[in-house]
Amino acid sequence: MPDSDTAANAHDSDGAADPQTFLARMTPAGWQRPALAVAGVLALGMVAGGYLLGDGLRRSREADRAVTVRGVAEREVIADLATWTIAYSATAADMTSAQASVDANSQDIKAFFGGLGFPAEAIQPTGVNVNTMNDNGVTRFTVRQRMALRTTDIKRAQDAVRRQFDLVRRGVMLEEGSGMAYTFTGLDKIKPEMVAEATKDARRSAERFAQDSGTGVGGIKNATQGYFEVTARDGDSGGGWGVSDTPFKKVRVVTTIDFYLR
Repeated sequence: MPDSDTAANAHDSDGAADPQTFLARMTPAGWQRPALAVAGVLALGMVAGGYLLGDGLRRSREADRAVTVRGVAEREVIADLATWTIAYSATAADMTSAQASVDANSQDIKAFFGGLGFPAEAIQPTGVNVNTMNDNGVTRFTVRQRMALRTTDIKRAQDAVRRQFDLVRRGVMLEEGSGMAYTFTGLDKIKPEMVAEATKDARRSAERFAQDSGTGVGGIKNATQGYFEVTARDGDSGGGWGVSDTPFKKVRVVTTIDFYLR
């Protein structure tokens, strides 16, 4: 039968061979549960941190995904202001005769517009110019006069243009640049609606692109509004001698928008 020293040595040898048993013996039971809880919290923190980091990277990549498109909006309008600048002149051997001819033409022009129903204040002189030239030793004087019609009666203005050669028959020498110009002044009233239309058109283009690439369209990343352009509805018809502008206009705006893709 082994003696007591031999039994004690065997017992110590078994404890040293089992670390868990040794730790269990050396660690008070009350300390084990808090250690396990701390380890669990640390593990959950690492998982949450990894998720947030991955989600942040994903969002960062999505933020860089965008498409640039253009949206167009057009609208037909009718001019609400007509301006007709009439330039005419007379040449004579003396200043008095040239001026008298121009004065007579001015009366003819006022009578012309008065006969069409325009008020007297609608036609006003805007400038005068006098030139002299030497014609074989004879000095001749040329007096140039400009008068302007300004009216919001577009229909009456069109009638005046159709009958402009009545002025020529009266002896008024119309010079180049004597043409009617029609202007649309209501641009500020239609700007917001047209910008909204252009934005919708741009989004439709972005959605078509996204559909073809297998993605979706998110919010607006950046937007640039182009300038509004007002042109003749049926092509360029700038005013000039014998040529009339048109009151039928086309307003156009182009916007450039960056949309996020998701």
